Amino acid sequence: MKQFEDLRASELYCPRCKSAQPVREKLLLVLPHAELHDYRCARCGESLGSREVMAPPVMARPAPAAQQARRPAPAQRAAPARPRAALPPRS
Repeated sequence: MKQFEDLRASELYCPRCKSAQPVREKLLLVLPHAELHDYRCARCGESLGSREVMAPPVMARPAPAAQQARRPAPAQRAAPARPRAALPPRS
């Protein structure tokens, strides 16, 4: 059911504490298609379960036309020559 896709546990039964305890959710692993989360007892730290969150599919994007037809870089121009200072006339 779609209404339960984003369900997160706030309390789970802990066999070590022998009662329902608040849980902490910890990200364990990031995969290309999903993320794996672990639920741990907030009181004793026992692992109580896990949750897998599916990642949305990645759409293949075509490269922009500007990147496909790369133009060669324009030739760099040499810096303009500075005019030489006039030399005094020879005598």
